[in-house]
Amino acid sequence: MSTLYDQAMEEMITTIHEWFDEQEKRDDLESVVKRTTLQMGIFNDIVLDYKPGRTTIDSLDLGLDDDVKSKRAGAFTEEQVRNEIGPKLAEVVQGRVDKLANSPLIDYRFTFRGKFPTTEGKLQLTLFEWINEEKRQLLLECIHTYVDKKLEYSTYPTKPLESFFLTSHLLDPKLFPELDVAWTIRQYDRIQELNQGRPDALAEHRGEITRAVTSWAENQFLPQYYDVQSSPYRTNEYSLKPGVTLQSNIETQTGQHLDEHGEQQTSGTQPIDLLLYAAVMILRFEPSYSKPKGVTFLELAKQLGSKRAVRMMTEGSGTYAKDVIYVKTEEVECKANDVFALMTIHVRKEEPGAYQQALTFITHLLKQGFPKSYKIKLKSSVKQYLPIKGLAKSDTHRFFANALEYPELHPLLEEYAREAIQEFEFYEDTEGEKSCMPGSYATFGLGLVDERYFPLVEYYMGEVDDEHQLIQDKFIAAFVEKQGVTAQSIPALVTSLRRSTDSLKLKIQPELENEEILELLVRQIQELEYYEAERVLYPIFGKVEKLSTLARKAEGRRKELLLELLQAAGK
Repeated sequence: MSTLYDQAMEEMITTIHEWFDEQEKRDDLESVVKRTTLQMGIFNDIVLDYKPGRTTIDSLDLGLDDDVKSKRAGAFTEEQVRNEIGPKLAEVVQGRVDKLANSPLIDYRFTFRGKFPTTEGKLQLTLFEWINEEKRQLLLECIHTYVDKKLEYSTYPTKPLESFFLTSHLLDPKLFPELDVAWTIRQYDRIQELNQGRPDALAEHRGEITRAVTSWAENQFLPQYYDVQSSPYRTNEYSLKPGVTLQSNIETQTGQHLDEHGEQQTSGTQPIDLLLYAAVMILRFEPSYSKPKGVTFLELAKQLGSKRAVRMMTEGSGTYAKDVIYVKTEEVECKANDVFALMTIHVRKEEPGAYQQALTFITHLLKQGFPKSYKIKLKSSVKQYLPIKGLAKSDTHRFFANALEYPELHPLLEEYAREAIQEFEFYEDTEGEKSCMPGSYATFGLGLVDERYFPLVEYYMGEVDDEHQLIQDKFIAAFVEKQGVTAQSIPALVTSLRRSTDSLKLKIQPELENEEILELLVRQIQELEYYEAERVLYPIFGKVEKLSTLARKAEGRRKELLLELLQAAGK
């Protein structure tokens, strides 16, 4: 047993030293921490995963096998790991960290954790926690200086790298033991304000904010009140801890007076407000697949007695003015809830004015940042659908099909579509093979009725996420049937076919017997990369071999054009 013990210790200690030796050899340490004053060091956490013969250390713990029971039990007991092995390993790490304390390699804090197979199952332990008080104080000074100069008293955009560090620092209990929720939220909002008008950068900043508040909610706040289990799908499942006093613990814990809604008169001052802030950030700005987590946060806050969470679930997040999310006229009544990405539209009079007002309502909301992955709940006596097989027979589809019946509304529908279209977003009431990007119904309908909207079709297809959407095939088939293959339609057709799937088959070869039309197709395809050209040609001709056969049998100008198609496809 002692031999096995000695071998295990030697393996783990050697792995520790090798990791530190490798990091010390880096020649970029100084340059990394000089990028921003908000970074004191590169590493603040390492995890040793002991597996006999293949022990590893990493600064990134993915936890991929944490919920998988080891097929082979470890040789050591939990008691041995806790009382003998762990302390010896911690001593080794501390010796290395002490020597590197003031180097750029080590952050203001450093944690060493271990994972060990034991006779009782897999054991995870925190073996060593260390704080460099000098670096901690320096970092706090840098944070406050940054907030004053770059956020509070500046009008210039900030850098995403700065937000990467700051958003987490503000929620770090080692830096801010007393969390000032209102002040923290104000800094997050200020970051967004300063970066308005720069969509890509703003999305990156928002991503950092959302990541930080989500991590805080899942790892710091919610575990105080809930037992957390990871499901087989690696999502968290929450069960309220026995004996938790809900309302008294959450919204009245400071003894402040409540307003008529049961909320504290000073809003945004309790941790529950930060949980709700996280929910809104997820629901408003994260992709569709993340939104269930935002709804979960709201439901958990509701369980904890938050009246504000209840209101948000019935009325929305409170982000928008009431006249923006609710409109009522003689012709139509519209209301919106951004928490559930739901727009409710009641058409009182089936006439153009009703749909014009509703479209204006929707488009204005989207321009204000309403979730683009929304759905419509429609009350209307008309049941119109687009002449395209395979689309979801949803209320959202029906609303736009109804509106398309009025030609005078077509320009407004195009304005809506261009605002709604966004890659990786999908209407909330579609799924699977019928999933479609916002703006789909308006774009499809307009593309079928008027060549003036062919550029809109091209714009739409340029944004389609063809890995998660198939419905464009149905439109392309309907488009060809309705608009034919003409000088006007070919650019939109080729752009659409670049987003088609292998299941699409178009019977348009007879139209391509016309050499003028065929030449127009060739000129469009020659502008593509060879793999895109091959993708465009497949629904028309099938495998390249079939096109080769056609070219061999053809004569004159037609033969030349078919050979040019083959060449464009890299054949």
